[in-house]
Amino acid sequence: MASGTQVRRRTFLAAGTLALLNACTDDVAPIRTSGAPEATTATALPSPDRHGRASALEDVLAERRSTRTFTAEPVDEAAISRLLWAAQGVTAPWGGRTAPSAGALYPIEVYVATADELRRYVPDDHGSVELAREDRRPRIAEATGQETASGAPVLFVITGVVSRTAAKYGDRAERYAQLEAGHVCQNLLLDATAQGLAAVPMGAFSDDDLREALGIEQGELPLYVVPVGHPREGA
Repeated sequence: MASGTQVRRRTFLAAGTLALLNACTDDVAPIRTSGAPEATTATALPSPDRHGRASALEDVLAERRSTRTFTAEPVDEAAISRLLWAAQGVTAPWGGRTAPSAGALYPIEVYVATADELRRYVPDDHGSVELAREDRRPRIAEATGQETASGAPVLFVITGVVSRTAAKYGDRAERYAQLEAGHVCQNLLLDATAQGLAAVPMGAFSDDDLREALGIEQGELPLYVVPVGHPREGA
């Protein structure tokens, strides 16, 4: 057991070391040994390099905005295909996709509603399955209660089948599905921007009404509605 003199000496040395470190790092927050973080002025980061290898991505990130008004011009099939691939496309021989997934269990489903049909994306084949040969956009828009959804030429709906993840992750499965939906949605939004399209993510809707509009089961959790279209001038 240390003597009182040894304890005092160690305390003095520790205090001196902290003081020296703080004096040598006046461009960062003082070192703290315990307690909650204090409000401090953030240290500035280097400006993003917009002219390097990733400059195209940096430009898309800078340009992305939530846009809520669209023209009546339809979004063509090539653009829809690219958006679906960006959201959930397969990028590896073993099935890896554009968005990360906890345990590579992929609980996310993506639906597309246009004036002609409702369909579900099939990532493995980069194809789609027709679910209804009718315009389901009004019913989806009604589930959101937002005018933006009713004015878009195409609506993407992102859902999560939580049971796919629950077998491995139990009670955290729903959280992981929600996180994954965020990755998927951001991919979709960025690709829309890259194509010169407008888009906005929506999280406010009636789950039950949206399930009914899509014709999906209770165990499938609606997570996003994403209206996409050509931006109206001045939007």
